[in-house]
Amino acid sequence: MEPDTRSRILDAAENLLVQHGLDGTTLRMITTEAHANLAAVNYHFGSKEALIEAVFRRRLTWLNEQRIAALDAFEAEAKGAPLKPRQIVESFFGVAIRMAADKNGGQTFMRLLGRTYTEPTDFVRTFLAEEYAEVIARFKAAFFKALPDVPQEEFLWRFHFMMGALSYAISGADALRLLGPVDDSDPEALYTRLMSFLIGGLRAPLPEIHSQPVRKPRTKRAA
Repeated sequence: MEPDTRSRILDAAENLLVQHGLDGTTLRMITTEAHANLAAVNYHFGSKEALIEAVFRRRLTWLNEQRIAALDAFEAEAKGAPLKPRQIVESFFGVAIRMAADKNGGQTFMRLLGRTYTEPTDFVRTFLAEEYAEVIARFKAAFFKALPDVPQEEFLWRFHFMMGALSYAISGADALRLLGPVDDSDPEALYTRLMSFLIGGLRAPLPEIHSQPVRKPRTKRAA
């Protein structure tokens, strides 16, 4: 069955956004790729921003639902006890890595999501913050419970770095050519390597800034 006009527009927009970014992709490029016209874009979406949001929401909603479902399953097994950090990492990042291995749209979308993290625009940043709000709140609570000895500020930095590692990993081996040839054709190997890296970073010793006493600012003496 041929995809309908709305699906063709979404597919075309997704592919072009990966190649050219948010600012570099025009509606004319999208309509040409989708064999549609501007009236169809206006009818189904109303604006370029609404179209871009629809591109993200089409797969991001499913991704976040799977993340929450995985976390719910682990928490049900734990019966109130703190989860193992690996279980939480698996629920959030593992689902995304496996989606990135899906060549029926998942791979393209995850590369788009990774590019968006590094090249955000204001409206997409706001949109993603809203879409992620519930999910991030759940996972932060789980991590804080599982890692009580890690200061919350430090954890937020580590989560930030983990998101960056995920984005870079799913961007494809082309990004690593400056380091030499890298084979990313085996999704299971990529999954295993990245999960090991993320767990290692999460469990790394705290930086010395957390062991140093807080110095009070010096006050100027009155003349």
